[in-house]
Amino acid sequence: MKVLVVGGGGREHALCWKLKRSPSVGEVICAPGNPGIAREARCIAIAVEDIDALVKLAINESVDLVVIGPEVPLVAGLADKLRAENIAVFGPGKAAARLEGSKSFSKRLMHEAGVPTARFEVHVNPDEALETIRSWGAPIVIKASGLAAGKGVVVAQTEKEAIDAMRDMLSGNAFGEAGSQVIIEECLIGEEASCLFLVSGDTILPLASSQDHKALLDGDLGPNTGGMGAYSPAPCVTPAVADEVLETIARPIVAALKKKGAEFIGILYAGVMLTEDGPKTLEFNVRFGDPECQPLMSRLKSDLGEVLLAAAEKRLDQITLEWQEGAALCVVVASEGYPGSFDKGQIIGGLDAVEAAGTTVFHAGTAEKDGHIVNSGGRALGITTVAPTVREAQQKVYAALEKLEWPGSFYRRDIGYRAVAREE
Repeated sequence: MKVLVVGGGGREHALCWKLKRSPSVGEVICAPGNPGIAREARCIAIAVEDIDALVKLAINESVDLVVIGPEVPLVAGLADKLRAENIAVFGPGKAAARLEGSKSFSKRLMHEAGVPTARFEVHVNPDEALETIRSWGAPIVIKASGLAAGKGVVVAQTEKEAIDAMRDMLSGNAFGEAGSQVIIEECLIGEEASCLFLVSGDTILPLASSQDHKALLDGDLGPNTGGMGAYSPAPCVTPAVADEVLETIARPIVAALKKKGAEFIGILYAGVMLTEDGPKTLEFNVRFGDPECQPLMSRLKSDLGEVLLAAAEKRLDQITLEWQEGAALCVVVASEGYPGSFDKGQIIGGLDAVEAAGTTVFHAGTAEKDGHIVNSGGRALGITTVAPTVREAQQKVYAALEKLEWPGSFYRRDIGYRAVAREE
């Protein structure tokens, strides 16, 4: 079949890479893609926000399946428009995508459905928000309600930090319209894990567990980012924990959406905190995590094209997922200065040598200029490998990174440290 993947980041590179290797797939098209994706798929320069042009492309190319990678086109209703044209699509419609598009909607739905989550309040008035911060104290979590590319969460260690973040968001300085509502949450303590599910109507199929490192610096310090690395499986997600997340978090939220007339087809991503009182939901996303997608696709043995088409056609109950033994680990290479400002257009060399060292280089924020690969975004690359243990995967990736020729790059040196400590 012919598959169209929408997006141009590391997640979409991993999806295109896996689809290209799927026996059921004859051709992969990607819009807009990136220089790395161009090795796996035919790239067409259409922005993910250009919903009408993407629908037209799917019709003109007579694609058999559309896989929507990022949250922006999902929240904008691309899946609904494709389904109106009788095109099979993997990704939720606009109503279900509100689960990620509006954190205030998401938190209220969790409350209605009895999904375990942190105590919270939604505020639009800075004075009322200030009152809550002062009465709750720090540490405390401040979130922009709308889409903020994974950076709209501040885990404030002091009241001053919380107040500054809240004011920055509500003033429109930090995230524009996305911060016009803020959620104030109690700070949950525990270990964080990413629990992803393939959902098709009433059928929910858990993916292998994974863990993301959102903080910029080693030891999980510094500001939140879109993700500095990930690995799978996450040892903290035991079979018992996985079952509990499925039954107390995934099933109730999918049922609650259905009750509101929003049937879910696609990936449900539950970011959970494993607290002393059991798993609690930090947030929901409605698509593959980035960078969790990279290690997950590296471990998946099943035919991805077949799996996603079955979900799109509501045949997911006929699918069993197979995973490669061992572990996969991805280290994100960012532009120095990220998540703040950084210089673009820096030449990235040594990529062939990095791959020759036994890794897969997934491109995220890259472009091609005068025959060279250059950085065009904050998170530029995801260096990923599979090995018998997390420790061995970690060693392999960091050894390969020695061969990267990009002085303006930055990456964490401890991705997977929790799993390595458990292994040892």
